[in-house]
Amino acid sequence: MTDYFAGDPRTNRERMLAGDLYIADDPDNERLARRGVALADGYHRADVAADPGARAILADLLGTLGEDAYVKPPLFVDYGEGIHIGARTFVNYNLTALDVATITIGEDCQIGPNVQLLTPTHPVDPQPRRDKLEAAQPIVIGDNVWLGGGVIVCPGVTIGENSVIGAGAVVTRDIPANVVAVGNPARVVKQI
Repeated sequence: MTDYFAGDPRTNRERMLAGDLYIADDPDNERLARRGVALADGYHRADVAADPGARAILADLLGTLGEDAYVKPPLFVDYGEGIHIGARTFVNYNLTALDVATITIGEDCQIGPNVQLLTPTHPVDPQPRRDKLEAAQPIVIGDNVWLGGGVIVCPGVTIGENSVIGAGAVVTRDIPANVVAVGNPARVVKQI
């Protein structure tokens, strides 16, 4: 097996946070992933029970939770702490936000059900895949964006403000501001 990290003293978590190749066996990653799953589950249960402490659990899970933002559970995360949601944003059921890299959702956004925000990447060369190498690229969603149900946003994508992404679209590259994009891969079909 090739030693991809010869001469690199960083932990796999440090490599992950820097956006470099890493192997996901870091004990801190494991601990933080378990914390994220437990908090997401606790938030789900508290929200269903109309517990006034539900928002505090969600705020503890996420890196940032803007004023009057709401996430309908269930919510699925890698860690949670890498997710930043702006004020007045509404997130519908079943958001999967794999926050190996930072995920930033702007203010006044509408996120449909079953949306996936996926930051992890994997090498395409077979040898590194056998070595379980991963990397990640951040996702940025601008203010006042609408993501229809079932949208998938791939690693490294930025979606400009005021844009609408149609239901079921797969966003593989940046989308400019003030447009409607649809399809797989998503393509701009209209200026707003």
